[in-house]
Amino acid sequence: MLTGPRQVGKTTLLMQLADNSRKYVTLDDLEQRHLAATDPALFLQINTPPVIIDEIQYAPGLFSYIKMHVDKHNQAGGFWLTGSQKFHLMKGIHETLAGRVAIIDLLGLSYRELTGRPEENIPFLPTKERIDILRKKAQKPRTLAQVYETIWNGSFPKLRVDNYKNRDLFYRSYIKTYIERDVKDSYQISNELSFYNFIRSAAARSGQLLNYADMARDVNIDPKTARSWLSILERSGLVRMLEPYYNNITKRIIKTPKLYFLDTGLCAYLTGWDSPVTLEAGALSGAILETYVFSEIVKSYWHNGREARIYFYRDNDQKEIDFVVEANGKLYPIEVKKTATPGLADIRSFSVLGKLKKEVGEGAVICFREGIIPLSREVVSVPVWEI
Repeated sequence: MLTGPRQVGKTTLLMQLADNSRKYVTLDDLEQRHLAATDPALFLQINTPPVIIDEIQYAPGLFSYIKMHVDKHNQAGGFWLTGSQKFHLMKGIHETLAGRVAIIDLLGLSYRELTGRPEENIPFLPTKERIDILRKKAQKPRTLAQVYETIWNGSFPKLRVDNYKNRDLFYRSYIKTYIERDVKDSYQISNELSFYNFIRSAAARSGQLLNYADMARDVNIDPKTARSWLSILERSGLVRMLEPYYNNITKRIIKTPKLYFLDTGLCAYLTGWDSPVTLEAGALSGAILETYVFSEIVKSYWHNGREARIYFYRDNDQKEIDFVVEANGKLYPIEVKKTATPGLADIRSFSVLGKLKKEVGEGAVICFREGIIPLSREVVSVPVWEI
């Protein structure tokens, strides 16, 4: 099961891997969707494995019949599935296909994938071993303007690989199709304009602590509706909630999650920045850089089939760490700074992790300084283009 937002390349990836060796059927086709929903047994008789079934969230009843087929034939790999509504799918998968399906999350192209170096897209962790690998395979330095151009364009393959020139038309059509196809039909939301304004409100808050009341006030809806609508964005793979890291050792840690868009181009479009220059100079500049780093770190894990155990830290004493990655029983602190001259002041909050009674690993400051340079014995600065 390959899940992810629309237009990130799920179908293209599977079709290339299949190399014409299996049948392809999409439930975007209304006739196929009707058959799968009303007569799943006949649908699978017609579309026998090996088969790719695209957008399977439209016919969750298929899961039970796929389970029966898998149990009967005991042959792995017969079904390759895709879905754009991850959480909507998980209930059916957990109830019927538990232990029978591998679930892989896909986002847009990472920077290393865009530059033709996907084999170097290893899960980011600022350990000495990983940093040594990054040093040996250092990428060409990039300017501030070049980084923000990448952020502004986003990571959808149609824009970055297929040479689709009209960025604004792409994102406008993307949102229109998303609301009409995925939201209006699946969730019975009648007020399309209010939902569109809600998406824009969410985009303006990428990288910030989640506040349902403020978002509801922006769009003139109640907080309960705001919570429901944000859940829809999360199910669609457009946003992710980043939970704070905390345990029972301290009671002073803020437990409100942060909101992040998973594609910075879409986020920039929704917030109205019409060029990389205005984005870099505008009020969203720091938050969208943090959003970009977050999405790149997540991709480095998900695109390797790994779980991304990423958190943030913030307490009532104003101590804050942008990201904390948990791996191998250790906590690895990461700070994002829009600077080419990082210093010790940028890592002063890292020491608070020691109070959590967990082993603390190496840390990193993601910034615009060229080269990977030590800031202290345990912390290095890493260029944005090297994560």
